[in-house]
Amino acid sequence: MRLFTGDRDRAVQSFVLKLLNNNCPDLRDRLDGPRLEGRVNLTLVALVVPSEDKKPLVRQAFTAVTKEFSSRGVALALDEALGLNEAFLGFSYGGGVQWLRAKAKQLSPMGGGFYQLGFRLVEQLAAGDYPELAKLGF
Repeated sequence: MRLFTGDRDRAVQSFVLKLLNNNCPDLRDRLDGPRLEGRVNLTLVALVVPSEDKKPLVRQAFTAVTKEFSSRGVALALDEALGLNEAFLGFSYGGGVQWLRAKAKQLSPMGGGFYQLGFRLVEQLAAGDYPELAKLGF
């Protein structure tokens, strides 16, 4: 009987609207105060290579998913709280991998065992800068 289907649909739509409104970046900006730089929600796979003193720790490399970008930074969604200070971030681009050196700025719990790790992007790397990174790919 389809008599009450509309009520279920409205309940689902109402919940989804509340969920989106409570997690909308524009709404958060109004509550927390405006950010100096805008963010773009974009989900990409990133190759993360932790580093020490600008040296890649290739054996500790892992993949993560981006949450958002700014012109100088990126936030990654991680399934554990990693205490990274710096890393090399690789993104699939133009048929290859483009590498950026980044410094960790903030680690925040997202809930459900996930964490957001924010990086400030420091430097774009040339293909031959770190030969050990050239061996890594997606």
